[in-house]
Amino acid sequence: MSHDQSPPDGIDTGTPHVARVYDYVLGGKNNYAVDREYADRIVAQVPDYPVLARANRLFLSRSVELMAQAGIRQFIDLGAGIPTSPNVHEIARETAPETRVVYVDNDPIVSVHNDVLLATDSRLTSIRADLREPESILAHPDLLRLIDFDEPVGVLFIAVLQLFPGAEEPARIVRAFRERMVEGSHLAIAQPSAEGSQEAVDRARAALAGGPVAVDLRRHEEILPFFDGFDLVEPGLVDITKWRPRMEAPSTGMIVLGGVGRRSA
Repeated sequence: MSHDQSPPDGIDTGTPHVARVYDYVLGGKNNYAVDREYADRIVAQVPDYPVLARANRLFLSRSVELMAQAGIRQFIDLGAGIPTSPNVHEIARETAPETRVVYVDNDPIVSVHNDVLLATDSRLTSIRADLREPESILAHPDLLRLIDFDEPVGVLFIAVLQLFPGAEEPARIVRAFRERMVEGSHLAIAQPSAEGSQEAVDRARAALAGGPVAVDLRRHEEILPFFDGFDLVEPGLVDITKWRPRMEAPSTGMIVLGGVGRRSA
């Protein structure tokens, strides 16, 4: 789909959507004028946004590579967003071609694109679901067809937990998945932080206020409890540009905190 061609049935093009805004910032074409206008307003106040979005994708790649090299052969990507290459299965299959992946998102346009992308691969599937109902995701027949919870699984919450305000809701969501994950499973989390330059954080909060979705910028001590039951792998919960970097990243006023944990006994 190119910019503003006729949308599939059921797609709301009158309200900006997180997945389409993110797609636009990453240079994609699966977005509409309302998404671009909203993204441009954010970037005017938070010039770091495109840099942080790209850093987020690089963190995703590095964390999936680590999990695949640790023996993970099945992944659940929660809040997967519009497909952006390299996708989780492409990254993991460089290590293990037999890898199975379940992509989960609540945006119908994500489902449209994933249905096309994944249609010919029986080891991949896409589920349209609301993360606020984790039990229904965990019981979904398409997920259970691919994911064996008696074996280690990689669960990804990349740039999604900030969409759930407060502490209890995101903790509840993560906990539901943690309770199904056996020893050796891995959890990756990344989310925009309230740390970094106070001026940049204030500008980000002002830019996001009144937007289509509430965004909760959290500090290190607020994100760390999401890893309860997991042992953080080195270097822990840090600025994602400093998490096992392969090249020097530009400094930014805003930062995203991220880490990977291994499920302990």
